[in-house]
Amino acid sequence: MTLKCQPNASHFINGAYVEDTAGKPIDCFYPATGEKVAQLYSATPAIIDAALSAAQAAQKQWAKTAPVERGRVLRRAADIIRARNQELSVLETYDTGKPLQETLYVDATSAADALEYFGGLIASVTGEHIPLGDNWAYTKRIPLGVCVGIGAWNYPTQISCWKGAPALACGNSMVFKPSEMTPLCALKIAEIFIEAGAPAGLYNVVQGYGDVGGALVSDPRVDKVSLTGSAETGKKVYAAAAANMKHATMELGGKSPLIIFDDADVENAIGGALLANMYSTGQVCSNGTRVFVQKGIKEAFLKRLSERTEAIKVGDPMDEETQFGPMVSKGQRDIVMSYVAKGIDEGARLVTGGHVIEGEGYFIQPTIFADVTDTMTIAREEIFGPVMSVFEFETEEEVIARANDTELGLAAGVFTNDFTRAHRVIDALDAGTCYINSYNDAPVEAPFGGVKGSGIGRENSKAAIEHYSQLKTVYVGMGSVDSPY
Repeated sequence: MTLKCQPNASHFINGAYVEDTAGKPIDCFYPATGEKVAQLYSATPAIIDAALSAAQAAQKQWAKTAPVERGRVLRRAADIIRARNQELSVLETYDTGKPLQETLYVDATSAADALEYFGGLIASVTGEHIPLGDNWAYTKRIPLGVCVGIGAWNYPTQISCWKGAPALACGNSMVFKPSEMTPLCALKIAEIFIEAGAPAGLYNVVQGYGDVGGALVSDPRVDKVSLTGSAETGKKVYAAAAANMKHATMELGGKSPLIIFDDADVENAIGGALLANMYSTGQVCSNGTRVFVQKGIKEAFLKRLSERTEAIKVGDPMDEETQFGPMVSKGQRDIVMSYVAKGIDEGARLVTGGHVIEGEGYFIQPTIFADVTDTMTIAREEIFGPVMSVFEFETEEEVIARANDTELGLAAGVFTNDFTRAHRVIDALDAGTCYINSYNDAPVEAPFGGVKGSGIGRENSKAAIEHYSQLKTVYVGMGSVDSPY
């Protein structure tokens, strides 16, 4: 088959493309057709060493660059990304299978937002003067050093900048490893950084499987690790980082609740539930896959939900009218279908969907289950696909307890017209990122992250500055040293 997306080489190190075909092949398939569109190679030890050495050298000089100048580089990169949004969005669609209707408005644009935000913010990040009588102390924020970013496959362009923007703004360098399933987009971001004026070696991209990520995390030259991935992977990466006292941000999975009270605007609530389950073909970590609907409106909710779900336009992701694309891979499609089978076997009511769409690519139908109980597998485990589980509840106290009955805590949402209740319920939910009469909005100005098994640290906002820098305290003595010795 014709290669459509073949990059100049597999890796981007020290300002240039680098190849080493001794690494394990990484085949890239367009999820909508199954067509092979590129072949890359996993990083060898030599590639990993070159990337970390380049990052280490570049960081030392970059840390001495005035924050306002760092910001200019990031803002120039944001401008370039926006100017090339069309081509970056097409590449994202080839990489992930997500419809252009999404990628044109969410992926590269979100990456640009992050670069613009942190580029504008960093010059205002200052320390504190602490008066101590005749003496005094001061603090300053300093870089961590070399940061490793490990990306997930659902938002490759966005994640490359959600991690890269605060890291570079704070004076760090980065080695970014995309998911082996979506390896193409980050290479373009690395190119753009160079074009925007970043020094060679500041932002490097290496490809690879889990062993490459493990080698990066355990290398003594690395000072910070930021992972977006599953809770299971996060535990392993966090343990490896902690073994050498590295800073870490873990943005992990969820099994998030979306609670719909009987006074909610039903159309808005259904819209929120669909965004929380079907956007990006359900491949979003914060998705509200446990939809709790109050008993009085459940059947009416399900009827209208089914109508709107069955009207979703599934098809060619390159057609801007298409609303719903394929799963990222055949393997992920098979995993999701195994959960559908478990839902049926354990007694959930299949309202709509539940089948593979025959033909090219890795398509499945948008799927809704009702009469789901809290102990079913589909209620307990993250599916990461377009499978919504609808539960019935009666009281506020009941639904709060059931919503919190999970080891994960990434997100949660509430739909109600009673704003006193909305805030009361949100305050009682164990989740790091919450929504009222909305779902899955993620502006760069707001912190994003979870509690419990959904991770530590925060992406985005001023909070991210704390996770990509550290405080240095300086005590200044102005007089003679008072010593008993």
